[in-house]
Amino acid sequence: MNARCFFLSFLLIATQLPAQSPSAPPAAPVAEVWQMQASGSTASLRGILSVDGNVAWASGTGGTVLRTLDGGQHWLPCATPDGNKDGATLDFRGVQAWDAETAIVMASGPGSKSRLYKTADGCGTWKLLLRNPDKDGFWDAVRFFDRNKGVIVGDPVNGKLYARMTFDGGETWHPFADDSQLMIGKESGGFFAASNSCVILRSDQPNFIEAVANVGGVASEYWADFGSTCEQANSGIAPRCRDEWRWEIPSDLQIPSNSGSNGVFALGWAMKRNGGIRAEIAVGGDYSNPNETQGTAAYLAQSSEDWQLAAHPPHGYRSTVQWFQPEKLWITAGTNGSDFSLDDGRTWQPLDNGDWNALSLPFVVGPKGRIARIDPDALRARVKAQK
Repeated sequence: MNARCFFLSFLLIATQLPAQSPSAPPAAPVAEVWQMQASGSTASLRGILSVDGNVAWASGTGGTVLRTLDGGQHWLPCATPDGNKDGATLDFRGVQAWDAETAIVMASGPGSKSRLYKTADGCGTWKLLLRNPDKDGFWDAVRFFDRNKGVIVGDPVNGKLYARMTFDGGETWHPFADDSQLMIGKESGGFFAASNSCVILRSDQPNFIEAVANVGGVASEYWADFGSTCEQANSGIAPRCRDEWRWEIPSDLQIPSNSGSNGVFALGWAMKRNGGIRAEIAVGGDYSNPNETQGTAAYLAQSSEDWQLAAHPPHGYRSTVQWFQPEKLWITAGTNGSDFSLDDGRTWQPLDNGDWNALSLPFVVGPKGRIARIDPDALRARVKAQK
């Protein structure tokens, strides 16, 4: 959302082992969990998509799009979409990618500043796919199931939250067949565009998405199912079918949303291998008060299917969250640092005090061109020390 874009100065507090007695040899410093990488950019980065840990794409302000092919050892600048026009004024807050050659970036901004571009030649050239036609619109997230099927959401226009879907890789976009639940009337609010994480895709249900909007003082989760509607023509002729989405009734989360700066900013989802247990996390808080810990995380209790606030929340506002399968834990990050959880969001422990916007593990990005990659050994050491 336009009013919710902000920047904070960077403060990094090095974490060290407890002080030793004068007679003891000096202790080696604890390795930083996030290993900084040279992005070659000063842009505020909010878009990040790791394809396989080696190929990754990042995006941000000033028309910035970056790409790495070697796990972040080298981040290379891409051609700016519409660089010969107004591309350098765009804020790319979302990126989706499938390989080293193919990606889609979403610009967030008022009206026509919200756009989608696609490259198929490793970001040498870009094609404009879609431009927001409404001067009051503002796009917040774009997510794709595969190379063809995807969804984009945005702030309300004329009392209705914006949502469109594509079935042809972004070439054409269509409204939902049933979007009655997107009507919010005169209520204020909308989706947050902090990290392209207000929409998640469910791998256990390949035709199911979840989105979270902050509307009328509450954070509400919206579900959408994908299906096909077929009309039988004359006998002997194949039925005519069309793909479509239908929104379902939303449910309220526990994180408060009573101002333009607080609420749920991101959703995380994972299917755990131990018995096929589904875990879902919501994180947020108040970006204008990033050190406030209350109301920064909630989890979906499997026993009741109800959302509950974390008993021990992250140590500040959080805009992104993701399950890290290699280490079997959750990681969340925001402008005053990052945290981890070993119990599906019930309790969180600090990892660092850096300045971050978005995760696509093993990478994290933030303001002033900050990109880092997680160090698994340092992460395991930190987890062990805090157990």
